[in-house]
Amino acid sequence: MLEVELDKIDRKILAILQTDGRLTNQEVAERVNLSPSPCLRRIKRLEDSGVIRKYVALLEPAKIGLGLLAYVNVRLEKHSDNPGKGASRSPRDDFSASVGQWPEVVACYAMTGEMDYLLRVHVEDMNHFSRFMMETLLRHPAVLDVKSSFALQQIKDTTALPVVVGV
Repeated sequence: MLEVELDKIDRKILAILQTDGRLTNQEVAERVNLSPSPCLRRIKRLEDSGVIRKYVALLEPAKIGLGLLAYVNVRLEKHSDNPGKGASRSPRDDFSASVGQWPEVVACYAMTGEMDYLLRVHVEDMNHFSRFMMETLLRHPAVLDVKSSFALQQIKDTTALPVVVGV
């Protein structure tokens, strides 16, 4: 993956859009001291190059009934149960495909260390978490072990990346 050249104005645009992605081009242009046309060209270049992936609405989980946040470490089996019998996907590939279908899992990362994956799981309550674990995660044939932790208090939660503006 190639890094994209970003100047001070690009970084300022990114910082502004991470704070409020609904600003008009005119508003962004004013904040970075550009006229609207060059500002729009910069934003389009940032979108086309993949620096800006997408624009979304961020929801408050508790206000839509998802009051429990869990982090789940998952360890998988290291080999297929039937090698040589046409097994086309590894346990990792199979697990990765399955995770994409589980709405409770809002983030999944392959990890170094003792466990293979870290899942961020939003659910309604402990009963919902228990159903997800027993009926979905632990039933997956590649899952060997899981360890769960629950968020007690939110200290910081941001989607904004640290875009250094003063560069």
